[in-house]
Amino acid sequence: MINLEGVVAAHWQSAPSLNLFPGVHIRLLWGGESGAKAYYLEFDAGSTFTTLDVHTSGPEEVFVVSGIYNDGVNDYPAGSFIHNPMGSAHLPQSKDGCAIFLFLPEG
Repeated sequence: MINLEGVVAAHWQSAPSLNLFPGVHIRLLWGGESGAKAYYLEFDAGSTFTTLDVHTSGPEEVFVVSGIYNDGVNDYPAGSFIHNPMGSAHLPQSKDGCAIFLFLPEG
């Protein structure tokens, strides 16, 4: 028997877009009661976080939807999955622009 109780669906284009940093736009797709969150981020060409992204409260999961995402050291093309453990730090950016799905499993 199909049970869809508690299922949440969102389309990234319907979620409000906020400017996280110049040229970096973030859309909240889902937020769980425990503090977990799912985001869609768009990086304009040449955009970068202006501060180091330090993961002090938990890990971060990234899936590159389109373009090439860079963490300040490595390039990740579309289709790449990146796990950033708690305590890691990076500087998200994109030379040519990209879109990523970001999941924070802990609040």
